[in-house]
Amino acid sequence: MPVGLIEIKSELKKRQHAITQNESRLSKKDKELLKRISMKTKQMNVNNVTRTKAYLDFYLNYPEIHWAFLGHMVSRNGGWNMTDLRGDLLSRLMNEKTVQDFFSFLERGNWLIFQDAYPQFLLYAESKRKNQNLFYLLPFLNVSIFMEVIWNHFWKTKDRNILTIGLIINEQNYLEQRILQNSIYKEKVIYTLEFFLQDLLSLNHILFPLEESGKLTLIGLTLHHFDSLHERIILGKRLYRLLFKSSGQLKKVLQWAINHAHTGSRKDYWQDIFNDVNEGVPGISLKRRLIACRLRKGANRLYSPRLEYAWKNVQHSEAENSDWFSHLNVINYLHENQGHAKGEIVNEYCETLEKLEIATITKKAIFL
Repeated sequence: MPVGLIEIKSELKKRQHAITQNESRLSKKDKELLKRISMKTKQMNVNNVTRTKAYLDFYLNYPEIHWAFLGHMVSRNGGWNMTDLRGDLLSRLMNEKTVQDFFSFLERGNWLIFQDAYPQFLLYAESKRKNQNLFYLLPFLNVSIFMEVIWNHFWKTKDRNILTIGLIINEQNYLEQRILQNSIYKEKVIYTLEFFLQDLLSLNHILFPLEESGKLTLIGLTLHHFDSLHERIILGKRLYRLLFKSSGQLKKVLQWAINHAHTGSRKDYWQDIFNDVNEGVPGISLKRRLIACRLRKGANRLYSPRLEYAWKNVQHSEAENSDWFSHLNVINYLHENQGHAKGEIVNEYCETLEKLEIATITKKAIFL
């Protein structure tokens, strides 16, 4: 085990059974800072669009925090998944109750991650502004002891990889406790036929658009077992390598993100296939429109609405205040895996769209 990880493990052992600190002992300045951070987080945690923009804005100011851009790009995909539920295809495969349950599942997860990660970023920004380590305040923001140790390590070593992977581990464990192990979501979403169909049809693509020679292309990876904590962490690490392995490729994805504001519609990256205006005519029977990622002659584009027209903002209940960290074996994930993810996904994604279109057309046959 590298020296840095040995130090992290040693510190986590010390902190594992630490006594909970009392907020009343904090200085007035610290209390005011915590209040500002909470207010700013709440202000930006309105919906998927505001969260996604906040991640990008932070990364542009603090490019050393790699997770902020990774989080931005993954959050874009979360928004596209939300609007898919009101788009041309998935909305025809699910009844309204299932659509609502799936949106609640996606929205709650997106909200939870932001309200955990963004306060960490704001505290880092304040630490940097004051040139003072303020990460002792993380527990008062209900952030895991694991991340306090990781941030302290980053403050000392500037190791961006360890910080990013640490954040990936943290956020996926945070979701595991509050979403994947939640009995309501298990019953309404994870154990439903539609969820397994999504996995069967490989609908869990994470796409990173970029432009090369003036043409749009997509790179990305696919998650096949969303309910597996291990698979989600491994995917997060692979996505991180894919996004940051090449400075040239990173620059292209970042430039695309800056040039294309996130709206939630898949039109953001593929205007030839998707439109945020419904071009279809009610009552007309469905026909095949896609072939090899192109529209058939005379075919309407697939409807992919903007988030603001697809879903209203949600008032969330407070997150549970419990620390997921209990076992030192999570440190093993901090090892940087060798090799690179190729990220070739265009053909797979195109095949998925065609499969989904066929499934939509033949819905009655599938669900008899």
